[in-house]
Amino acid sequence: MLSRSENEIMRAVYDLCDGTDGCLVSPVDILCLLPPKRKYDIPKIDSVLHDLSYDGYFDIITSERKGEKMYVINLKESGMSYKRMIRQRQRDIAFRIALAFVGALATFLFGLIIRGLFG
Repeated sequence: MLSRSENEIMRAVYDLCDGTDGCLVSPVDILCLLPPKRKYDIPKIDSVLHDLSYDGYFDIITSERKGEKMYVINLKESGMSYKRMIRQRQRDIAFRIALAFVGALATFLFGLIIRGLFG
């Protein structure tokens, strides 16, 4: 399970790769896709990217181009299936909410039946 910052950065990397196996991005490119209210900085992005790399989402190589830090990112199988994992998690949450609603409705109806029989 990814943390909030890992999830936001993984979403940005996935969007920057745009359905391909890999991409060449700068920390500024990633920073532009992140929510401004969370106050990300480049060292935090670098740390989270390496954590995601250790978790097996992608391979990352740090390089420089014209004095600017760049990341060469090659998505692994876990990284390529990131969007599917997010959709599956949303379906699971929707199912749990629906199940809780059905359970509450059944409990309410059962209470009405018991009250009608003994009340």
